[in-house]
Order: sequence, then C-alpha cells, then structure tokens
Amino acid sequence: MPAYHSAFNDDVDARQVGNMSILPLRTRIRGPSPLITDPNEADIIDETLDLFRANSLFRNFEIKGGADRLLIVLILFVSDCLTKLSAPRTPPSQIEAQKQLNTLAVDNFPLPGDVTFPLNSHYAPPGGRVESDYLRQYLTQARQELATRLVERLYADGTGKPSKWWMSFTKRRFMNRSLGA
Repeated sequence: MPAYHSAFNDDVDARQVGNMSILPLRTRIRGPSPLITDPNEADIIDETLDLFRANSLFRNFEIKGGADRLLIVLILFVSDCLTKLSAPRTPPSQIEAQKQLNTLAVDNFPLPGDVTFPLNSHYAPPGGRVESDYLRQYLTQARQELATRLVERLYADGTGKPSKWWMSFTKRRFMNRSLGA
C-alpha cells in the first residue's frame, strides 16, 4: 500500500523555491505566504494534519512533486511537536502546549542545502540568499500555523489533556527521520 501524497502536487501555479512548493495558507500569522482564495478550502496545513497519522506508518515515500516535499517537512515538524509535548512527565495544559510549540516553531531550523538538514539528498537548495530567507520566513509561518492547529486538534475533547490517540504517534518516525528539534 503506497503512502498518501499531496493533492497540491498538481498546482502548476505554485512558486518553487529549490524544488519545494510555496503554497497558499489560511492563516492570520504574518508572513510571505500567498493568501488562500476560498477560506473554506483546505490548505497544506489541513492536509498535513489529515495525513500525518497514516503517513507516519510508512518508512518509504515516493516524492511526486514540490508539494510532497513541503508535506514531508511539515509531517516531520508535527512529529517533533508531539515529541516535545510528550517529554514532561505530566502532560502540559493547552495554553502551555501552545507556548511550547510556538517557541519550537520560531526556533532556528535547518533548510535544504544546510549541512544539518536531514533530507538533503531529496531537496535542492534555494537559489540564493534571497530565496533562502524567503523559504525560512515561509516555513516559519507555516510551522506557527501548524502548531496552532495541532494544539486545537490535540485538545479538542475538552479534558485539558492531549489526545492519547495523537500522542501514541510520538514514537513513530516518518521515513525514520526527524528534523532534530
């Protein structure tokens, strides 16, 4: 059974930085992301959260486009977020989790082409310093929005504790990789 790929691979209008697509986000966080035209339409963040649990079970992933490359980076970030939340002995409250994940989202992280980026063999580096800065700003914005929506899903049951079903994926590593956060 193959892994689930991004539905945005067919978007020919998406800007490419390196070989990663820059897709519109539905967000209130300031950044360079193109705005999504229909607010009811799913974006790459929704797709990441929907496909995370299923794709976490796969060790191999055939990359079919720039949107898949973005999906991989965001899935690895979700995995790092869950690891961060499971570290303390007692689970954090929703407010504490939001603070921790927002801090993780804005922390410095490696980009494709950096020595410490775990998937350099699958990604082309950005064309120059301007593209590199643009990609870092876009990924920071996407990570912040992803952290916000992840906390909403983790604490959706109203108990004040993260969902056990989501937290059970803490030990699973998509493609046996981690962004190293």
